[in-house]
Amino acid sequence: MSVVPPQEPAADSVPPPERQPATEADLAAVAAQLGRPPRGTRAVAHRCPCGLPDVVETTPRLADGTPFPTLFYLTCPRATAACSRLESAGLMKEMAERLAEDPELAARYRAAHEDYLTRREAIGEVPEIAGISAGGMPGRVKCLHVHLGHALAAGPGVNPFGDETLALVEKWWAAGPCVDVPAAE
Repeated sequence: MSVVPPQEPAADSVPPPERQPATEADLAAVAAQLGRPPRGTRAVAHRCPCGLPDVVETTPRLADGTPFPTLFYLTCPRATAACSRLESAGLMKEMAERLAEDPELAARYRAAHEDYLTRREAIGEVPEIAGISAGGMPGRVKCLHVHLGHALAAGPGVNPFGDETLALVEKWWAAGPCVDVPAAE
């Protein structure tokens, strides 16, 4: 794997992005992508170049009361598979080694953790998951799917491992939409 040069760090205080609520067509696409109805979908956080959602923003507490720490959920099965291939190739281990050895990278990763928490807490505070972000942040590298979702939703320079994952995954959108969604009547 090759190391991707760092993006410019994001500002210390990044307001939560304005999101558009997910439409019925978006929810149908996400259900087709996941193979099940989505839970806690609040908005589409990022769209694939094909136009379908590929990241959704979720509520920090599901309708049944369950805390849900994953704010940005990667839904596209092709993007998810691309992340899984990078994980299988050992990228997370390499990232973890660099995280342990590079104080500047560790500071940027901690800032990504803080950004994630700030954005989620702006939606709602859930005491059971206070201080817990996702993907192993800030001390471990656990899930490239989470990091890619965060990078796509927040933009470049916010999550260094998300940016790196985005640079390394194949273009999942190149073959067109990942699912067929019937047109609304």
